[in-house]
Amino acid sequence: MRVIVVGGGVVGTMHAWQAVQRGHEVVQIEREAEARGASLRNFGQIWVSGRAGGEELDTALRARELWERIGAEVPGLGFRANGSLTPVRTDREYAVAEAALARPDAAARGYKLVTAEEARQINPALRGDFAAALWCERDAAVEPRTAQLHLREALKATGRYTFLPGREVREVIAPGAVRDDHGDVHRGDAVVLATGAWLSGLVRELVPDLPVRRVRLQMMQTAPLGETLTTSVADADSFRYYPAYTSPALDALNAGQDQEPVAAAHKMQLLMVQRQDGGLTIGDTHEYEHPFAFDTLEDPYEHLTGVVEGFLGRPLPRIQRRWAGVYAQCTDTTRVVHRQQVADGVWLVTGPGGRGMTCSPAIAETTANELGW
Repeated sequence: MRVIVVGGGVVGTMHAWQAVQRGHEVVQIEREAEARGASLRNFGQIWVSGRAGGEELDTALRARELWERIGAEVPGLGFRANGSLTPVRTDREYAVAEAALARPDAAARGYKLVTAEEARQINPALRGDFAAALWCERDAAVEPRTAQLHLREALKATGRYTFLPGREVREVIAPGAVRDDHGDVHRGDAVVLATGAWLSGLVRELVPDLPVRRVRLQMMQTAPLGETLTTSVADADSFRYYPAYTSPALDALNAGQDQEPVAAAHKMQLLMVQRQDGGLTIGDTHEYEHPFAFDTLEDPYEHLTGVVEGFLGRPLPRIQRRWAGVYAQCTDTTRVVHRQQVADGVWLVTGPGGRGMTCSPAIAETTANELGW
């Protein structure tokens, strides 16, 4: 079988990986010289802890298993089973963490409520002031800026993979066949459009009423911390954002403990993970209304800096990079991904939202199974 994958991000690359692993030939086409979207502009977190139960959690857990397996084959991914800690400071935050432990799927997530001292034993860099922390053993991380590069090198080594950058696919011309903006035609037994947040052009022509929206966020990265941050770190505002924490205790938190004004205005949470060079990737904000701003705002960065310094008990290293990114999210946020046959032999796979990096291996595996690869 010959598979054409359109899109060089992590979802597209994982589809290429699945096809090659099953013995097929793959041509992957990317409109930029390299992928430049959400696949590179994220935390690199394999984030199991906050996922909704049912299909979403099953997908995340399967993806976590696949990431670890692929990481053993491709060491350059930088896969590490680092887990996560969410420090809590107030009684209401503690109650939400405690309610999470009562979930029937808590053991599958690796939840444990630990004291502040126990949290510092797990992650000695957390020297700041907090009362306890929710530990999630199943969370993990990879290096987002380089993951696709290392995956592609491993794919090329099989002899059944070709990467064609700098080409935008413009037209479906026949079953399993597309034409790019160079005028070249690419034919296969199946075409997968994994175009991320690029929802205009060909995608709009094929699916005018696509139930997917775009979301914008801001993030930053610091100079090396100078010590190891042994886990990913979130703050209690993440309880408000992730569906796993839905409970009467969360209702009480939302009703009785307001977010900081900046955090509320920008729909913020803290997520933080350490990169292999020692720097910290920190975010994030959420913007849903179009048109998006073209600039980045300083207030969210100042808020995040204060939260991080409160947990670390020390000044944040110098910020080296600030950026914004856009990802695609199903308008029905309970859906893990939008997967649709849009023409003979052509499927669109998009809209995983903030789950893209976490769930992409399992999303691609499901596509491969459904298409009979």
